[in-house]
Amino acid sequence: MEVRSEGSLQARCDKLPAPVIPRNRLHVWFIRVCSSILIWTCLVQLVAVGELWHPRLLTGISSHFSRITPFPLHVEKAILSPPPPPPLPARIYGTSPTGSDIHDKGLIGSAMICDMVTIAQFLNLTLVVPELDKTSFWSDPSNFEDIFDVRHFIESLRDEVHIVKRLPKRFSRKYGYKQLALPPVSWSNEKYYSEQFYLGNYGENGFWLKWINGSYGTLLQPVLQHLAREGDSINGFQVKGRILPLFSKYKVIHFNRTDARLANNNLPLDLQKLRCRVNFQALKFTPQIEALGHKLVHILQEKGPFIALHLRYEMDMLAFSGCTHGCTHEEAEELKRMRYAYPWWREKEIVSEGRRLQGLCPLTPEEVGLVMQALGFDKGMQIYIASGEIYGSERRLAALRAAFPKIVKKEMLLGQEELQQFQNHSSQMAALDFMVSISSNIFIPTYDGNMAKLVEGHRRYLGFRKSILLDRKKLVELLDLHQNGTISWSEFEASVRQAHNKRMGQPTHRRVIPDKHKEEDYFYANPQECLCERANCDDLLGPGIPKTLR
Repeated sequence: MEVRSEGSLQARCDKLPAPVIPRNRLHVWFIRVCSSILIWTCLVQLVAVGELWHPRLLTGISSHFSRITPFPLHVEKAILSPPPPPPLPARIYGTSPTGSDIHDKGLIGSAMICDMVTIAQFLNLTLVVPELDKTSFWSDPSNFEDIFDVRHFIESLRDEVHIVKRLPKRFSRKYGYKQLALPPVSWSNEKYYSEQFYLGNYGENGFWLKWINGSYGTLLQPVLQHLAREGDSINGFQVKGRILPLFSKYKVIHFNRTDARLANNNLPLDLQKLRCRVNFQALKFTPQIEALGHKLVHILQEKGPFIALHLRYEMDMLAFSGCTHGCTHEEAEELKRMRYAYPWWREKEIVSEGRRLQGLCPLTPEEVGLVMQALGFDKGMQIYIASGEIYGSERRLAALRAAFPKIVKKEMLLGQEELQQFQNHSSQMAALDFMVSISSNIFIPTYDGNMAKLVEGHRRYLGFRKSILLDRKKLVELLDLHQNGTISWSEFEASVRQAHNKRMGQPTHRRVIPDKHKEEDYFYANPQECLCERANCDDLLGPGIPKTLR
């Protein structure tokens, strides 16, 4: 029997060659790793480019799955429908429906933004986050992101339209890119943007230089010709082609006028509902504005019911409307000088009393006090003044305050340090007033400006909250009759109440006046398509209410 020691076994094992990984295998693994990194890098770049040029290509997959319902599906009877319209061109990155005239004093421009989103979605274009006007009388330096939650705006509309925060440098005017500036025609329907033809003489650089009015310029002046075909001649001008291809040619279109660029009525239902989704869901104020607005509402509600009075008796409104009723001679001259100081305000000579008798002036604080007393409001009712500085200050508020002592403003309810961040930012201040107005027990606008109409529409959307829509033309007549002694207080009171029985924000059809868009009801004041599920809403609004005035 042979005996071997452990030492000899260990020595033999040590002599066995150790496994060595061939160098060519290391090379293979190195190449694989590098290739994987390269492929993933390329894939990320492709995705980024795809998002810019064809966002629907990638988001379509996610939106398809998001539409799958977890509930059992029910088979419904197929309904024959007309063939779909021809497809629009592929989305073009950088198309910029932005606005240099996007907000009024106190108005945040949400209606204009809603219209631009709707137009971008209809034309399958990329929308750049809108620019706000910083050159107007109010000189508000606020940007879009100072008023609205940009992230929420983009995310909530990701399945509707592709939105980017800013243009890439290569498309920026700062870097020499020549954008096409285009002011769309007011009150246009969707066919204007997709089927419109334009006229003119063809310039050497491919621009259309001849305007319809015969003058010359460097921008395209569009005209609406639904029946025109390419090659037709209209008023001596030849129809050359459609507006829509301009988006493919210029890549970036700057809509430099955005107020009332979509019609109130006769738009497809899906577009009307999109306007509502943007207005009521996508446009959300910044957390800072929301927090302070909720605090204001909470302070008021703790003290009981309150009225939000949109008292639009402010210097700019009086100057530009020419309304000087109740002003001293010196004040009237000051307002006139202010109107003449701004050349963009076209109407200079205005007969104040004639405009007032037509109901085109905001009611004065003294008139508002009489009307509110006639409507039966208790003297102890809280009244929140949702406006800027009243012209004439406390002197003009004296009569109103004597009738209703509990008049408050945001400056009285919040500390100076809380409002400091919003000083000299009229749009952000207006956002606070907006939040209080839609939350108030009663809303009373003294002038039907843009903000008043937006508040009215929000209150309808939130369940037809009471909004007393003053008939200024009728009220001026009654006020003059009462003040000159023609009718007694009881007669004045009864007439005021009777005139406003059906002006309390009740459900009603939007009034349509063909060819008089400024005089008909504003879509955002009564978005009836969004107040019920059916298109006609007859069950809610009542089939007997006339919809059209001829």
